Amino acid sequence: DKQVFLRELISNAADALEKARFHSVQDETFLGDTKDLEVKIEHDADAKTISIIDTGIGMSKADLINNLGTVAKSGTTNFLEAMAEGGDANLIGQFGVGFYSAFLVADKVSVTSKCNDDPVQHVWESSADASFTVVDDPRGNTLGRGTRVTLHLKEDAHDYLSEDKLKESAKKYSQFIQFPIYVKVKKEVDVEAEEDDDDDKEDEDEEQKDDVETKDEEEKDEEDKKPKKKTVFEWEQVNTQKAIWLRAKEDVTEEEYNEFYKSISKDYLDPLAYTHFNAEGEIEFKSILFLPKKAPFDMMDNYWTKKSEVKLFVRRVLVAEKFDELLPRYLNFVRGVLDSDDLPL
Repeated sequence: DKQVFLRELISNAADALEKARFHSVQDETFLGDTKDLEVKIEHDADAKTISIIDTGIGMSKADLINNLGTVAKSGTTNFLEAMAEGGDANLIGQFGVGFYSAFLVADKVSVTSKCNDDPVQHVWESSADASFTVVDDPRGNTLGRGTRVTLHLKEDAHDYLSEDKLKESAKKYSQFIQFPIYVKVKKEVDVEAEEDDDDDKEDEDEEQKDDVETKDEEEKDEEDKKPKKKTVFEWEQVNTQKAIWLRAKEDVTEEEYNEFYKSISKDYLDPLAYTHFNAEGEIEFKSILFLPKKAPFDMMDNYWTKKSEVKLFVRRVLVAEKFDELLPRYLNFVRGVLDSDDLPL
């Protein structure tokens, strides 16, 4: 599944934002002029690129070489070969090459980054050929603080140049990330013709003097009054849903449980019952499980191959929409989420 690249890059951005937030708690001046901690995703249809921008901790030249360069030399070729042979994309993060999932859809990746410890903004670039370059950014400091990852898309990945596809993918994997994630969208808005009150009065006087008007003039006036369209670009937030399983169950209302159930199950009815709990042991996790009011119509279809409808999250990032290690097969009608900080992404 190619779209895991977006999951990995947004997860990296969220980690960078979390580090920036942590530093800002210790040092109030850390955020400086860039106070909003957020992720922005935009595409350029002409240049065939997607960019993921965060206002996180950023990377120095040494960080870019150590964090991205080491994997470029050692892991990229092996990783791409494994993927070509049908490797499991869900295992990407376990081998420390989550960033390199970008090369599933891109033939060149540019990373522009600026951190507080380095006065210079740098650009790292690689084509997944086990080589990379790091140079000072000739544009100067354009980010303030943070990182911009730009993917130059392969021909078979041009469907990601669609706003709807980007929004759908970003929402699917990252709707519960605690920092806002925005996708740049194009909208058409009405532009009203500016008219002064004085002009209106003058027009009324002229109409009184001149009763007779031709149809052509009336039609022309109607056309003039029609609002004109103007294209604008806006940032639309895609992760408005809150991760209610992280809160204490006493703080979550019945209505919030019902709304959450409907959002993850696509059911129109409220759940019959639910349980909200934390589990501690070798692996710690938080979970909310729901019983639907009506049995799913396809409950017995493909009984031996169907997986549980419980979604697996790691640090609020969706890792698997269905998995069968939590519940026995006869409970496949149960819906819910399970989130752990201990599992590798």
